[in-house]
Amino acid sequence: MLLGMSVIDDVLAANEVYSRTHELRRLTPRPERKLAVLTCMDTRLSIRTLGLKTGDAHIIRNAGGIVTEDSLRSLVVSHYLLGTEEFMVINHTDCGLMLTTEEDLRTRIQNRAGTAAVTPAFFYAFANIEENVRHQLQKLRTHPWVPKEVAVRGFVYDVASGRLREITG
Repeated sequence: MLLGMSVIDDVLAANEVYSRTHELRRLTPRPERKLAVLTCMDTRLSIRTLGLKTGDAHIIRNAGGIVTEDSLRSLVVSHYLLGTEEFMVINHTDCGLMLTTEEDLRTRIQNRAGTAAVTPAFFYAFANIEENVRHQLQKLRTHPWVPKEVAVRGFVYDVASGRLREITG
């Protein structure tokens, strides 16, 4: 990185190079594999770890891989407007949200920021990863806008081994 250049500047320079060929131009917004994946924003998870390529699936990411109002909105749009037929929820080992509580995280942020805030109302910290996956699955399976025909399955990605383990229930 050049002195005075930010990471965003690096990304802009790389994008300029990419745009000269723009090989992803041929893709459509409809996932080739009719799959939507809700997962964590953790850098150790990627479409490569799932054996997918760009264009195969919608990837919805947030801290913890949590079914929030916004991720649910994206999954509903993915199904009804863009034809996905299967939803995967993936949490992972060594998740930062497992290392804290709602109260501790809010206190830490308020102390560093120097102020309180109304939103976000929740950070969705959790202690038990399997229980958390089951809870996310339940939120999707019981939502009236997620049709019963849509396969909804949950997994834990092991960041040490690179393997997915299905969570039933």
